[in-house]
Amino acid sequence: MTRVVIVGAGKGGRALLEMFADDPTISLVGVADMNPWAPGLEFARRRDVRVATDFRELLADPRIDLVIDVTGDPDVHRAIHELKPSATEVMGGLGARFMWDLVAERKKKEELEGRYSLVVRELAAQAEGDFILGQNPKMREVGDVVSRVAPLSTAVLVRGESGTGKELVARAIHRQSPLRDRPLLTLNCTAFTPAAIEVELFGHRRSPVAGTHTDRVGLLERADGGTVFLDEIGDMPLETQAKLVGVLTAGEIRPVGHVVTRRVRVRVIAATNRDLEAAVRSGTFRDDLFRQLSSCTIALPSLRERLEDLPVLAYHFLRKAEAKVNKKVQTIAPDALDLLKRYDWPGNLRELENVIERAVVLSAEDSVDAAHLPIYLQEPPGTSASLTGGLHAARERVARDFEREAVVRVLRQSHGNVSEAARLAKTTRRNLHRLLLRYRIDATLFRAEHPRPGA
Repeated sequence: MTRVVIVGAGKGGRALLEMFADDPTISLVGVADMNPWAPGLEFARRRDVRVATDFRELLADPRIDLVIDVTGDPDVHRAIHELKPSATEVMGGLGARFMWDLVAERKKKEELEGRYSLVVRELAAQAEGDFILGQNPKMREVGDVVSRVAPLSTAVLVRGESGTGKELVARAIHRQSPLRDRPLLTLNCTAFTPAAIEVELFGHRRSPVAGTHTDRVGLLERADGGTVFLDEIGDMPLETQAKLVGVLTAGEIRPVGHVVTRRVRVRVIAATNRDLEAAVRSGTFRDDLFRQLSSCTIALPSLRERLEDLPVLAYHFLRKAEAKVNKKVQTIAPDALDLLKRYDWPGNLRELENVIERAVVLSAEDSVDAAHLPIYLQEPPGTSASLTGGLHAARERVARDFEREAVVRVLRQSHGNVSEAARLAKTTRRNLHRLLLRYRIDATLFRAEHPRPGA
């Protein structure tokens, strides 16, 4: 153990005291400062470290290993060298500043870690808020099943159309499970080639013959002790399905290119929008894997089956869009909400969220109006309303909506840079400004929504 004396208890001295106080390899003999109210002295007293206003009192102990001088006073530094025990080392000047900088970096790291933890908690809270049960009986049943299966270790299959919130259900199960403090890792089975998905799941061992020169840990091994969410499992290749059965039945994985298996404990939650029964009959999905997964199934209703919840969902996405684009929009006009209820939502929750976010961007007031919704929502195809005012009026409405959509699109592509947007639209900057005024579009919102790298 290193026995240390610190001379100087100002900002730098206190920082060193804080760093050393909980280090089991360091014993703080004492701290000195001629100022009896120096902040480091009070900290030392609370930690039962000897304090002094004259450093000479502390140098009499022959067992001192190191004296750190952070005063910056050359006379003090000279006196320390003259009075210290012969075997004691002295650090000052550049060495002390290096230690001070080291402490500052450590504090910065701790601050960043604290902010990161806060962001993680906020994201978790947002994710939890996205899983809205509402008043629909089917969703109430989903909530009940989630509560009952979450404490178990069994595999779960979540079924439903694209955009219904299958991943949100998986996160809700994990959040309510005993594994909530362990990792939840996700893999979209449609995002990889058959060869790549096996490596992503199981990893690989280096093999110069195969052209792999480093080991890679797979997702299942990284999630050991936690949960894995496999999205669109109906698109998983048959070879990978066979290896996944081994994980579910025996908890065994074997990296690609390796002959040794190892055991992992992972909970698997899978999701699909495909008809897996038909896939089993056609031979594109393994029957044994289907039986393993379907022992506990959660079926999510489409948005058109829970339209009574649409106002709650729409306002939830309104709050999210407000925060995302940094714009105050408080309400959804009754006529706009009525249009939202009349639509059948083939894209489900995901489509609703995109529509609300687009409307917030286009809104110039504190309300989302019918005019801010896409034209296919304002005048659904096949209805008499689409010809209200005659053919000429309908053509004008379509042209205006197309023009407004085009302006928003080029602003998104240019991150709110009007000159770049005008170039993309093959028009003049003056003409684009005229369109911005006509449709009451604020270009600066697109800079906040899509910040440039490094900004």
